Amino acid sequence: MNVIHSRAFTDAILARGLTKSFGDTRVLAGIDLTVPTGSLVALLGPNGSGKTTAVRILTTLLAPDGGTATVGGHDVRREGVAVRRAIGLTSQQATVDDLLTGRENLELFAGLCHLGSRRARQRAGELLERFSLADAAGRRAGTYSGGMRRRLDLAASMVSAPPILFLDEPTTGLDPRSRAELWSVIRELLGSGTTILLTTQYLEEADHLADRVVVINGGRVVADDSPAALKRQVGAERLALRPVRAADLPRAGALLAGAHLDAEAGEVTLAVQDPDHLRRTLESLHAAGIPVEHVELRTPTLDDVFFELTAAAA
Repeated sequence: MNVIHSRAFTDAILARGLTKSFGDTRVLAGIDLTVPTGSLVALLGPNGSGKTTAVRILTTLLAPDGGTATVGGHDVRREGVAVRRAIGLTSQQATVDDLLTGRENLELFAGLCHLGSRRARQRAGELLERFSLADAAGRRAGTYSGGMRRRLDLAASMVSAPPILFLDEPTTGLDPRSRAELWSVIRELLGSGTTILLTTQYLEEADHLADRVVVINGGRVVADDSPAALKRQVGAERLALRPVRAADLPRAGALLAGAHLDAEAGEVTLAVQDPDHLRRTLESLHAAGIPVEHVELRTPTLDDVFFELTAAAA
Protein backbone atom coordinates (compact mmCIF):
# COMPACT_ATOMS: atom_id res chain seq x y z
CA MET A 1 0.00 0.00 0.00
CA ASN A 2 2.69 2.50 1.06
CA VAL A 3 6.34 2.69 0.12
CA ILE A 4 8.61 1.77 3.01
CA HIS A 5 11.40 4.33 3.01
CA SER A 6 15.01 3.31 3.60
CA ARG A 7 16.32 4.50 6.97
CA ALA A 8 19.19 3.67 9.29
CA PHE A 9 16.88 1.09 10.88
CA THR A 10 14.51 -1.16 8.92
CA ASP A 11 11.95 -1.55 11.68
CA ALA A 12 10.85 1.63 13.43
CA ILE A 13 9.24 -0.42 16.22
CA LEU A 14 10.35 -3.90 17.22
CA ALA A 15 9.06 -5.78 20.27
CA ARG A 16 9.75 -9.36 21.27
CA GLY A 17 8.12 -11.28 24.10
CA LEU A 18 6.71 -8.27 25.96
CA THR A 19 5.01 -9.17 29.24
CA LYS A 20 3.24 -7.05 31.82
CA SER A 21 1.15 -7.86 34.88
CA PHE A 22 -0.74 -5.70 37.34
CA GLY A 23 -0.94 -7.68 40.55
CA ASP A 24 -2.31 -11.11 39.69
CA THR A 25 -3.68 -9.93 36.33
CA ARG A 26 -1.46 -10.64 33.35
CA VAL A 27 -2.19 -8.01 30.69
CA LEU A 28 0.56 -8.87 28.18
CA ALA A 29 1.59 -12.49 27.84
CA GLY A 30 4.58 -12.24 25.50
CA ILE A 31 3.57 -10.19 22.44
CA ASP A 32 5.74 -9.72 19.36
CA LEU A 33 5.25 -6.62 17.22
CA THR A 34 7.06 -5.25 14.18
CA VAL A 35 6.33 -1.90 12.51
CA PRO A 36 8.50 -1.32 9.40
CA THR A 37 9.72 2.23 8.86
CA GLY A 38 7.30 4.31 6.80
CA SER A 39 4.29 2.02 7.32
CA LEU A 40 1.07 2.20 9.31
CA VAL A 41 0.24 -0.78 11.51
CA ALA A 42 -3.12 -0.94 13.25
CA LEU A 43 -3.28 -2.63 16.65
CA LEU A 44 -6.74 -4.05 17.34
CA GLY A 45 -8.24 -5.87 20.28
CA PRO A 46 -11.28 -5.92 22.54
CA ASN A 47 -11.35 -3.77 25.66
CA GLY A 48 -8.82 -5.10 28.16
CA SER A 49 -6.83 -6.98 25.51
CA GLY A 50 -3.60 -5.13 26.33
CA LYS A 51 -3.23 -2.80 23.36
CA THR A 52 -3.05 0.44 25.40
CA THR A 53 -0.60 -1.20 27.81
CA ALA A 54 1.61 -2.13 24.84
CA VAL A 55 1.54 1.48 23.60
CA ARG A 56 2.42 2.79 27.06
CA ILE A 57 5.44 0.47 27.18
CA LEU A 58 6.62 1.42 23.70
CA THR A 59 6.33 5.13 24.54
CA THR A 60 8.28 4.64 27.83
CA LEU A 61 5.29 5.53 30.02
CA LEU A 62 5.34 2.06 31.54
CA ALA A 63 8.13 -0.45 32.14
CA PRO A 64 7.65 -4.01 30.87
CA ASP A 65 8.09 -6.97 33.19
CA GLY A 66 9.84 -8.98 30.49
CA GLY A 67 10.81 -9.01 26.84
CA THR A 68 12.58 -6.40 24.73
CA ALA A 69 11.51 -3.44 22.61
CA THR A 70 13.23 -0.83 20.48
CA VAL A 71 11.66 2.30 19.02
CA GLY A 72 13.62 4.26 16.44
CA GLY A 73 16.52 1.93 17.10
CA HIS A 74 16.58 2.81 20.82
CA ASP A 75 15.90 0.42 23.70
CA VAL A 76 12.78 1.48 25.64
CA ARG A 77 14.32 0.42 28.96
CA ARG A 78 17.82 1.89 28.66
CA GLU A 79 17.34 4.78 26.21
CA GLY A 80 14.05 6.34 27.23
CA VAL A 81 15.16 9.92 26.47
CA ALA A 82 16.21 8.98 22.93
CA VAL A 83 12.93 7.12 22.37
CA ARG A 84 10.89 10.13 23.50
CA ARG A 85 12.83 12.40 21.14
CA ALA A 86 11.93 10.13 18.22
CA ILE A 87 8.19 9.84 18.83
CA GLY A 88 4.95 11.75 18.98
CA LEU A 89 1.95 10.51 20.94
CA THR A 90 -1.73 11.31 20.58
CA SER A 91 -3.58 9.62 23.42
CA GLN A 92 -7.29 8.96 23.89
CA GLN A 93 -7.66 12.10 26.00
CA ALA A 94 -6.84 15.41 24.35
CA THR A 95 -3.80 17.12 25.86
CA VAL A 96 -4.47 20.67 24.64
CA ASP A 97 -5.35 23.48 27.05
CA ASP A 98 -8.93 24.72 26.54
CA LEU A 99 -8.07 28.18 27.87
CA LEU A 100 -5.34 28.78 25.30
CA THR A 101 -5.87 29.56 21.64
CA GLY A 102 -4.89 27.05 18.99
CA ARG A 103 -1.75 29.01 18.21
CA GLU A 104 -0.83 29.41 21.88
CA ASN A 105 -1.20 25.67 22.44
CA LEU A 106 1.19 24.85 19.62
CA GLU A 107 3.69 27.52 20.67
CA LEU A 108 3.60 26.10 24.19
CA PHE A 109 4.40 22.61 22.92
CA ALA A 110 7.12 24.02 20.69
CA GLY A 111 8.65 25.74 23.71
CA LEU A 112 8.62 22.43 25.60
CA CYS A 113 10.55 20.98 22.66
CA HIS A 114 13.17 23.77 23.07
CA LEU A 115 12.58 25.23 19.61
CA GLY A 116 13.11 28.87 20.64
CA SER A 117 10.50 31.62 20.41
CA ARG A 118 10.98 32.51 16.73
CA ARG A 119 11.05 28.89 15.58
CA ALA A 120 8.11 28.09 17.89
CA ARG A 121 5.96 30.76 16.20
CA GLN A 122 7.04 29.57 12.77
CA ARG A 123 6.35 25.90 13.56
CA ALA A 124 2.94 26.72 15.05
CA GLY A 125 2.00 28.58 11.87
CA GLU A 126 3.13 25.67 9.69
CA LEU A 127 1.07 23.18 11.66
CA LEU A 128 -2.03 25.37 11.80
CA GLU A 129 -1.96 25.51 8.00
CA ARG A 130 -1.19 21.81 7.58
CA PHE A 131 -4.03 20.72 9.86
CA SER A 132 -6.56 23.23 8.43
CA LEU A 133 -6.75 25.26 11.65
CA ALA A 134 -5.32 28.59 10.49
CA ASP A 135 -8.74 30.30 10.45
CA ALA A 136 -9.30 29.28 14.08
CA ALA A 137 -5.77 29.98 15.30
CA GLY A 138 -6.85 32.90 17.52
CA ARG A 139 -9.80 31.10 19.13
CA ARG A 140 -9.60 29.32 22.48
CA ALA A 141 -9.32 25.55 22.04
CA GLY A 142 -12.34 25.14 24.33
CA THR A 143 -14.53 26.56 21.55
CA TYR A 144 -13.30 24.03 18.96
CA SER A 145 -15.46 21.18 17.67
CA GLY A 146 -14.45 17.62 18.51
CA GLY A 147 -12.79 17.16 15.13
CA MET A 148 -10.87 20.42 15.41
CA ARG A 149 -9.64 19.52 18.91
CA ARG A 150 -8.36 16.16 17.69
CA ARG A 151 -6.57 17.84 14.77
CA LEU A 152 -5.01 20.32 17.19
CA ASP A 153 -3.96 17.46 19.46
CA LEU A 154 -2.40 15.65 16.50
CA ALA A 155 -0.65 18.85 15.41
CA ALA A 156 0.79 19.20 18.93
CA SER A 157 2.25 15.70 18.73
CA MET A 158 3.96 16.68 15.45
CA VAL A 159 5.63 19.88 16.71
CA SER A 160 9.08 18.29 16.78
CA ALA A 161 8.45 16.49 13.45
CA PRO A 162 8.97 13.03 14.98
CA PRO A 163 9.61 10.16 12.56
CA ILE A 164 7.40 7.81 14.60
CA LEU A 165 3.86 8.58 15.72
CA PHE A 166 1.64 6.67 18.15
CA LEU A 167 -2.09 7.25 17.72
CA ASP A 168 -4.12 5.71 20.55
CA GLU A 169 -7.76 5.64 19.37
CA PRO A 170 -7.51 9.16 17.88
CA THR A 171 -11.01 9.25 16.36
CA THR A 172 -13.03 7.88 19.28
CA GLY A 173 -16.16 9.97 19.79
CA LEU A 174 -15.88 11.86 16.50
CA ASP A 175 -18.75 12.11 14.04
CA PRO A 176 -18.25 10.44 10.62
CA ARG A 177 -17.29 13.72 8.88
CA SER A 178 -14.67 14.61 11.49
CA ARG A 179 -13.34 11.05 11.41
CA ALA A 180 -12.94 11.22 7.61
CA GLU A 181 -11.10 14.55 7.92
CA LEU A 182 -8.67 13.06 10.42
CA TRP A 183 -8.14 10.03 8.18
CA SER A 184 -7.06 12.43 5.44
CA VAL A 185 -4.51 14.04 7.77
CA ILE A 186 -3.18 10.62 8.81
CA ARG A 187 -2.77 9.58 5.16
CA GLU A 188 -0.84 12.80 4.50
CA LEU A 189 1.50 12.10 7.42
CA LEU A 190 2.03 8.56 6.20
CA GLY A 191 2.72 9.80 2.70
CA SER A 192 5.42 12.12 4.02
CA GLY A 193 7.27 9.15 5.54
CA THR A 194 6.01 9.15 9.13
CA THR A 195 5.77 5.70 10.73
CA ILE A 196 2.47 5.23 12.57
CA LEU A 197 1.23 2.72 15.13
CA LEU A 198 -2.54 3.13 15.41
CA THR A 199 -4.84 1.61 18.00
CA THR A 200 -8.50 1.87 17.10
CA GLN A 201 -11.89 0.43 17.94
CA TYR A 202 -13.14 1.14 14.41
CA LEU A 203 -12.49 -1.81 12.11
CA GLU A 204 -13.31 0.31 9.05
CA GLU A 205 -10.54 2.71 10.11
CA ALA A 206 -7.93 -0.04 10.13
CA ASP A 207 -9.18 -1.33 6.78
CA HIS A 208 -8.83 2.11 5.17
CA LEU A 209 -5.49 3.14 6.65
CA ALA A 210 -3.35 0.18 7.64
CA ASP A 211 -0.64 -1.66 5.74
CA ARG A 212 -0.91 -4.40 8.36
CA VAL A 213 -3.32 -5.28 11.14
CA VAL A 214 -2.21 -6.91 14.39
CA VAL A 215 -5.01 -8.37 16.51
CA ILE A 216 -4.31 -9.06 20.17
CA ASN A 217 -6.58 -10.85 22.61
CA GLY A 218 -5.88 -11.91 26.15
CA GLY A 219 -2.47 -10.27 25.98
CA ARG A 220 -1.35 -12.36 22.98
CA VAL A 221 -1.10 -11.69 19.24
CA VAL A 222 -3.73 -13.82 17.49
CA ALA A 223 -3.27 -12.42 13.95
CA ASP A 224 -0.75 -10.30 12.04
CA ASP A 225 -1.25 -9.69 8.31
CA SER A 226 -2.55 -7.24 5.72
CA PRO A 227 -6.28 -6.39 5.86
CA ALA A 228 -6.86 -8.16 2.55
CA ALA A 229 -5.06 -11.33 3.69
CA LEU A 230 -7.00 -11.42 6.97
CA LYS A 231 -10.30 -11.13 5.12
CA ARG A 232 -9.26 -13.96 2.80
CA GLN A 233 -8.46 -16.01 5.90
CA VAL A 234 -12.11 -15.81 6.98
CA GLY A 235 -13.01 -17.04 3.52
CA ALA A 236 -16.71 -17.72 3.58
CA GLU A 237 -19.36 -15.17 2.72
CA ARG A 238 -21.34 -13.72 5.60
CA LEU A 239 -25.10 -14.08 5.84
CA ALA A 240 -26.92 -11.20 7.53
CA LEU A 241 -30.45 -11.89 8.79
CA ARG A 242 -32.85 -9.40 10.34
CA PRO A 243 -35.82 -10.92 12.20
CA VAL A 244 -39.19 -9.21 11.82
CA ARG A 245 -39.48 -9.02 15.60
CA ALA A 246 -36.52 -7.52 17.46
CA ALA A 247 -37.34 -9.72 20.44
CA ASP A 248 -36.45 -12.78 18.31
CA LEU A 249 -32.83 -11.64 17.84
CA PRO A 250 -31.32 -13.47 20.89
CA ARG A 251 -33.26 -16.64 20.04
CA ALA A 252 -32.04 -16.56 16.43
CA GLY A 253 -28.45 -16.10 17.62
CA ALA A 254 -28.71 -19.04 20.01
CA LEU A 255 -30.23 -21.25 17.31
CA LEU A 256 -27.52 -20.66 14.66
CA ALA A 257 -24.04 -22.04 15.36
CA GLY A 258 -21.24 -19.48 15.06
CA ALA A 259 -23.65 -16.54 14.79
CA HIS A 260 -22.81 -13.01 15.92
CA LEU A 261 -25.52 -10.68 17.23
CA ASP A 262 -25.46 -7.00 16.29
CA ALA A 263 -28.12 -5.51 18.56
CA GLU A 264 -27.68 -2.01 17.14
CA ALA A 265 -28.37 -3.16 13.56
CA GLY A 266 -30.91 -5.75 14.70
CA GLU A 267 -29.07 -8.45 12.75
CA VAL A 268 -27.58 -11.89 13.16
CA THR A 269 -24.55 -12.65 10.97
CA LEU A 270 -22.78 -15.95 10.32
CA ALA A 271 -20.46 -17.55 7.80
CA VAL A 272 -22.12 -19.67 5.11
CA GLN A 273 -20.11 -22.29 3.26
CA ASP A 274 -22.46 -23.12 0.38
CA PRO A 275 -26.05 -22.62 -0.89
CA ASP A 276 -27.23 -25.68 1.03
CA HIS A 277 -26.00 -24.14 4.29
CA LEU A 278 -27.99 -21.02 3.46
CA ARG A 279 -31.12 -23.08 2.80
CA ARG A 280 -30.76 -25.02 6.06
CA THR A 281 -30.28 -21.81 8.03
CA LEU A 282 -33.49 -20.28 6.68
CA GLU A 283 -35.39 -23.51 7.25
CA SER A 284 -34.20 -23.65 10.88
CA LEU A 285 -35.47 -20.14 11.53
CA HIS A 286 -38.79 -20.92 9.87
CA ALA A 287 -39.23 -24.11 11.90
CA ALA A 288 -38.52 -22.14 15.10
CA GLY A 289 -41.20 -19.60 14.24
CA ILE A 290 -38.77 -16.74 13.64
CA PRO A 291 -39.87 -14.76 10.56
CA VAL A 292 -37.13 -12.84 8.73
CA GLU A 293 -37.64 -9.54 6.94
CA HIS A 294 -34.17 -9.06 5.43
CA VAL A 295 -31.55 -11.51 4.11
CA GLU A 296 -28.21 -10.39 2.63
CA LEU A 297 -24.99 -12.12 1.56
CA ARG A 298 -21.83 -10.05 2.15
CA THR A 299 -18.14 -10.48 1.48
CA PRO A 300 -16.04 -10.74 4.66
CA THR A 301 -15.01 -7.52 6.42
CA LEU A 302 -12.44 -6.82 9.12
CA ASP A 303 -15.33 -6.89 11.58
CA ASP A 304 -15.88 -10.55 10.62
CA VAL A 305 -12.15 -11.25 11.04
CA PHE A 306 -12.14 -9.55 14.43
CA PHE A 307 -15.16 -11.42 15.77
CA GLU A 308 -13.87 -14.77 14.53
CA LEU A 309 -10.33 -14.33 15.88
CA THR A 310 -11.27 -12.93 19.27
CA ALA A 311 -14.02 -15.51 19.75
CA ALA A 312 -11.61 -18.34 18.86
CA ALA A 313 -8.99 -17.03 21.30
CA ALA A 314 -11.40 -16.29 24.16
